[in-house]
Amino acid sequence: MDYYACSRTEADLGTIVTTHKNTDFDALASMVAALMLYPQAEVMVPKQINPNVRAFFSLHKDVFPWMEKPVPDPQQAERLIVVDTSNWDRLSGMTASRKRSDLEILVWDHHPQSTIDATWKCYDTVGANITLMLRCLKAENKRLSPIQATLFLAGLYEDTGQLTFSNTTAEDAYAAGYLLDQGADLKILSKFLRPAYGEKQKGVLFEMLKNARREKINGHTISISKLTVAGHVDGLALVVGMYRDIMNVDAAFGVFYIPDNERCMVIGRSDVEGLHIGDIMRGMGGGGHPGAGSAMLRQVNPDAVVEMICGLIGGNQQASVQISDLMSFPVHTVNPDMPMTDAAKLMRSKGCTGLPVAEDGKLVGMISRRDFQKLRKDSQLKAPVKAYMRYPVETIDPGKSPLQAARIMIRQDIGRLPVVEEDRLIGIVTRSDVMCYFYDLLPE
Repeated sequence: MDYYACSRTEADLGTIVTTHKNTDFDALASMVAALMLYPQAEVMVPKQINPNVRAFFSLHKDVFPWMEKPVPDPQQAERLIVVDTSNWDRLSGMTASRKRSDLEILVWDHHPQSTIDATWKCYDTVGANITLMLRCLKAENKRLSPIQATLFLAGLYEDTGQLTFSNTTAEDAYAAGYLLDQGADLKILSKFLRPAYGEKQKGVLFEMLKNARREKINGHTISISKLTVAGHVDGLALVVGMYRDIMNVDAAFGVFYIPDNERCMVIGRSDVEGLHIGDIMRGMGGGGHPGAGSAMLRQVNPDAVVEMICGLIGGNQQASVQISDLMSFPVHTVNPDMPMTDAAKLMRSKGCTGLPVAEDGKLVGMISRRDFQKLRKDSQLKAPVKAYMRYPVETIDPGKSPLQAARIMIRQDIGRLPVVEEDRLIGIVTRSDVMCYFYDLLPE
């Protein structure tokens, strides 16, 4: 088959289909399409699902009985099918699976950047992932029910802004026509694609306008607004879109701090060429398309997020301040054979929460307070550090920028980065060091 060069058995046993967190209609539609290609596969639905998608599920439970089934164990799978993303960080429950060399991985995705080393991948720059899936379904003469056609069109319309976003292709438009021919119901579609806009959303928009920051970066007019939101608020993407229209700017970003879980949700919207929102969000561990994208950041100050956005828009890759200017040196290290109890004492005496593990000047691992939580018995404190250290370790080059360090820390959820040059450990940079840079607190 031209569209996917993988063999399928009659049973498709041991196959799991999954998609990205914060599942939208395009992701759901792509999972359903994958099930049509692999009928006996199991579905692993992320816990985080967009509210309008959850509402659609609630009404169509009888059509999607797999929603009520227990979550399959990905460790038991022989084949993993990933749709609408090709980034491990956007998947739920796949920490162990990403280390497996025996797992066959098939990917359908329309986003350009990838961290999954797939066995086979279907990628093309179309507006919606379901457009790619429809290629295969049509090639196999799969018949669609009106409900399936409606769901698929919802995914296509959502990701292309009803065929108005700049990433929309002719194939997306042809796919929309095909789905209408298959019985897609526009009346049902409008109910689920219309985001909620009530008093909560009005309040958020009012606060965004009060806190608006407007500036010119690389010839683009940008507006960024940050605010704290209490509890869950639906329709924030709609609010950011309205905010952009009111501010009349090339791009708008909402930075929403959620104190309940110490997270920042970032949503961006744009309709100009040359300002790719998806790329900006990927720089913060998220994703998206040229005109729309989002990212979720943990344990980061909203003010720092605003500066990150400005830096990413400005292409601040060669900052005047480099990691070598921020890092601490010489570095306190522990030997891999040092007992855990001695490592704990050293960490307490140095007032740090983690230390690099080095042997003959070379970095071999990292031990942190988090690793001590693995210990269950006092006798385990006598074990060597190498038994509990983390490896391989994320590192950074001394010539990189603080912004690049921040991206790594956010993406990997770590508080320190060893600085390595020619395989030698020469320093360490912490989250506090990076925050000092963003707040202009560096010593003169």
